[in-house]
Amino acid sequence: MRLLREEGSRLTNSGKPAAGARKLRAALRILCWPAESFPGGEEVRRAHPVLTSHVLISLGLAEAEQGDTARGLATLEAAGLLVNDHDRPILLQQRGLVLHRAGRLDEALPLFDEAVPLLERAGEPFALTSALLNRVYLNLSLGKTRRAREDLNACRIIAAREGFVLTEAKVEHDAGYCAVLEGDIPAALRAFDNAGALYAEHGAGYLPVLRMDKARALLAAGLGREAGRELDAAFALFTSDRFSVDYAWAELTRAQTALACGDPATARNWAARAGRRFRRHGDHAWSAVADLTVVRARLALTSSPAALVPVAHRLADRLRALGLGHDADLADLLAARALFAAGRPDQAREIPALSRRAGPATPLDVRLLRRLLRAKAHTSSGPALRELRAGLDLLHAQRRRWASVELRAAVAGLGAELAGEGLGIALATASPRQVFAWTERCRAQAFLAQPVRAPADQEVREALAEIRQLSENERAAELRGRADALAQARVRRRRLEHLIRQRTWQQDGGGPSRRIVSLPAVQARLANRVLISLVDREGDLSALVVGERSVTLVPLGPTGVVTEAVHRLLSDLDALCGRVLPARLEAALTKSLNVELTTLSRAVAGPLRRLLGDRDAVIVPTGDLGLLPWGLLPEFRGRPVTVAPSASVWTFAQQTARPAIRGGALLVAGPRLPNAEAEVVGIHTVRPDARCLTGSAATVAAVLRALDGVDVAHLVAHGHHQPDNVLFSCLDLADGPLMAYDLTALAVAPRHVVLSACDVGRATVRAGDELLGFSAALLYAGTSTVVASLARVPDDLAVEVMKSYHRAVAAGVDPARALAGTSAIDTRIPLVCFGAG
Repeated sequence: MRLLREEGSRLTNSGKPAAGARKLRAALRILCWPAESFPGGEEVRRAHPVLTSHVLISLGLAEAEQGDTARGLATLEAAGLLVNDHDRPILLQQRGLVLHRAGRLDEALPLFDEAVPLLERAGEPFALTSALLNRVYLNLSLGKTRRAREDLNACRIIAAREGFVLTEAKVEHDAGYCAVLEGDIPAALRAFDNAGALYAEHGAGYLPVLRMDKARALLAAGLGREAGRELDAAFALFTSDRFSVDYAWAELTRAQTALACGDPATARNWAARAGRRFRRHGDHAWSAVADLTVVRARLALTSSPAALVPVAHRLADRLRALGLGHDADLADLLAARALFAAGRPDQAREIPALSRRAGPATPLDVRLLRRLLRAKAHTSSGPALRELRAGLDLLHAQRRRWASVELRAAVAGLGAELAGEGLGIALATASPRQVFAWTERCRAQAFLAQPVRAPADQEVREALAEIRQLSENERAAELRGRADALAQARVRRRRLEHLIRQRTWQQDGGGPSRRIVSLPAVQARLANRVLISLVDREGDLSALVVGERSVTLVPLGPTGVVTEAVHRLLSDLDALCGRVLPARLEAALTKSLNVELTTLSRAVAGPLRRLLGDRDAVIVPTGDLGLLPWGLLPEFRGRPVTVAPSASVWTFAQQTARPAIRGGALLVAGPRLPNAEAEVVGIHTVRPDARCLTGSAATVAAVLRALDGVDVAHLVAHGHHQPDNVLFSCLDLADGPLMAYDLTALAVAPRHVVLSACDVGRATVRAGDELLGFSAALLYAGTSTVVASLARVPDDLAVEVMKSYHRAVAAGVDPARALAGTSAIDTRIPLVCFGAG
């Protein structure tokens, strides 16, 4: 009987309540419970009251965990008739757990508060840690992280002293969830990793719940797609014997992920499923939260937002009655949002949640939505923009805590609505200075954080080494036609890349953050240059043209026409590069190329011709315009052009671009490029003092060592931009790929880098014009100027173009001006100067 009870309790606590309940009911049959169902049952019950109460206490939880809260509570009520004073605190905390899981928070907390001191006095360490952890869960549900951490610290001490390894795993898990609520995503992911290692050995049934909470952390950081992958893994781990309430939480998190990824229809379906499961479980609080997610999805889908106002208000009342104040505020804010969308701003302004102050435990999404709606409530631009700036400042405070460039860029997505609303207000003022200030506040904010050197991590080093070996294995498999070996290598590579990204996300930020540069500060550095900042607002493109003493806003027309032309242009350039084509096909591609250049010239450059004059250009693109080789347009051919993520980034790069205080040059030739060594040899005649790494000497380790602190580096190597995994955009070297991730290990970034082959100048553009890719990684690391291609470069032309370029740079010519001079050699070289110019 005792063994059955212990096994049943273990199964329930390991995430298998149905199997646990079967063991516990078998124990009750042996104990003749209920007594009236067995001959002589009353005598058996009187002989074993303590054991019977223990089995009933365990069974009550197992029944509730399968979704039958009422039955679980009735079983615990029966246990109360038999329990002795020593075991009463265990019954209290078990009843509190069932009520908590059912969302009856106000009933649960007093039971834990009563049980904990009783267990301390009784000297029951395992039961005490269980009660403390359950009280942690409850306080986290209420957003009380300080009280939760106090209980976690006490629990950690007891678990370490008593050797409760599974309890230590749960402490780490809950510490991670605490960190999520506090906005410390790196700390949360570190804690989740620690918990996962312990769960894998001592409690595998908890792994799906851990993956679900990890997804919540990634969602809080703006990594919606990555959160979706974690949830896929969580669903795969759930079994038919799963915790039904945990499965419902996973469904709800999937709904919230779909909302973050812009798929409200899918979000509505997942949230509705989660709500039904919560209601079957008797969990009133979480079913209300699921209904709140349904309302959020419906608001994004509906053409009649006013109809959702009473629904949201009734839901707010439900949530408030359940003690979920933050969620109730969110429901009221959704009602206000619906009223604004319905054209009823006066009614929206009357909703109290709009003016309520946010406390330290208020979730970030509620704070951001409140700032957005307060901005909508103002009738003048000044106060509205102040509200929006305050919201973006919240995001910037988060960004500073993270070292990962990927996290810094992703968080911009959480403020996309704030940024769009602010840009709309600024454009409506028709004040170019206001538009400049707002665009600088909203774009490429990840560059403001000082670069953080990646810490030494043996596991990451080993993963990187294996990836480099796998790249060679993949090539060998391709050459031998081994599709099976190629597929296996690619699967392994993806797993290793995922591991490295996760370790990167766990790094804490550090150092001060740079301030946005003012318009006068930018103008002071222009010196016969003109800065063109392109702005896209809801499909309409504008150009902000900044001169030394002037600022002009120029409307350009539909953005879609321009972006389509850019993509067709790149396709034509790639098709024409390095191939012997039939004359008719080459003529057709050339004609198409000229058509796209004419389209882009008329749509973007032509309207700016008068303002440009004969000055050099600094271009701050938006969206896919960052892929345009500007020097190919007639208006910019032969003109020095610099492309920068923002005016502030250009100014920072200018401050570090000159003089060349470090020494030396580095020339590198990668494998499998026919003219790579010839290009290096040609440049070496211009820079005889340069160090050359070619052939087998051009290894990743050797190149990284040589890059650290060098003044000028020229790398001729095949490049690969990975739009879905940008940290692993790379250059092929003798022993494998040099990845964008590797650049984070540089102590001092090279001042000026040239990447003359392939299209590694391309970047993935995320919300807020945040850039990710190999060239962007160099700029993040501190390189002031990067010259790279946005399309394939003809090998036979690159040698002469690059010799000419380096001859000019060695003579003291600025990189942008030196690059402009190469157009005399060929007018279709898609090289672009990024950074300082």
